[in-house]
Amino acid sequence: MEHTFSVAAAWLGLALLATFAAAKLRISIARVEIVVGIAAAAIIGRLSGPEAIGSNLPWLTFIASSGAVLLTFLAGAELEHAVMRRKWKEVSVVGLVGFFAPFFGCAAVARFVMDWSVQSSWLAGIALSTTSMAVVYAVMLETGFNATEFGKGILGSCLVNDLGTVITLGLIFSPFTFRTVVFLGVGGVAFIALPLVTPRLVDQYANRTAAFRTKFILFILFGLGSLALWAGSEAVLPAYVAGIVLARTIGSDHAFVRRLRTLTIGFLSPFYFLRAGSLVSLPSLTAALLGAKVFPKYSGFSRLSRRSARNETSDGITH
Repeated sequence: MEHTFSVAAAWLGLALLATFAAAKLRISIARVEIVVGIAAAAIIGRLSGPEAIGSNLPWLTFIASSGAVLLTFLAGAELEHAVMRRKWKEVSVVGLVGFFAPFFGCAAVARFVMDWSVQSSWLAGIALSTTSMAVVYAVMLETGFNATEFGKGILGSCLVNDLGTVITLGLIFSPFTFRTVVFLGVGGVAFIALPLVTPRLVDQYANRTAAFRTKFILFILFGLGSLALWAGSEAVLPAYVAGIVLARTIGSDHAFVRRLRTLTIGFLSPFYFLRAGSLVSLPSLTAALLGAKVFPKYSGFSRLSRRSARNETSDGITH
């Protein structure tokens, strides 16, 4: 137990260091936490061995994963159904281009420039085409974009991007199985039932039992996350959809969302971002693959994103 507390204190110390650096540099805390995680792993790993930082400890992995799941749920709860109906074309185009451009670009560079095998090249394309909903949402919280239609559209595009990653990974490397059917069936029933059941439970128990909504949400997220992992998918995907279907029930209670956000960003997400950085292998990074990811993705939809943001700003000024 002493070792557990020591490791936790060290990681939260790194999180504080990242907070101070982000404030000085005026950069998103999430980004700085990832960089701090990379630096800490490189320095501590060189001095004391690769496992000294504790990135693969089961309890730390669980806390980090919980941070990603809750951040993703909160991102889904920020979405407004009316906004998604108005912006579904932009959301779909940005999400699909954001997936396919780096997917084909990275796969081509890995195959024809770096001379990787066909299977390894496809895997590189999938790995580098995905996006992190948790990182995007954390950055938007700090910039205030999460409250704008433009920001909500970007969050919706992240879901399309991640769905592309999961579906392509399943088609190429892990064919859909009976477990996939079970996951989709149970998940579909849950997403239909949640908007119907949750308001009644909240009305009946939220004012009687301490933190009922938090316990209920965590139960749903961990249950669906466990089912998703069992089926070979990602735990963040059902969390995001759960946030969307509960946006009117949970997302409308701004005081509760702020409390849940405090728990997530203050305790859970620093472990996620620091651990993500600590798992980066610096020798494995190549300028070719980085360019193949960034250039197609940026050139593919940056103009569309800027036009959308400009239109929203103009509308805001007009009104």
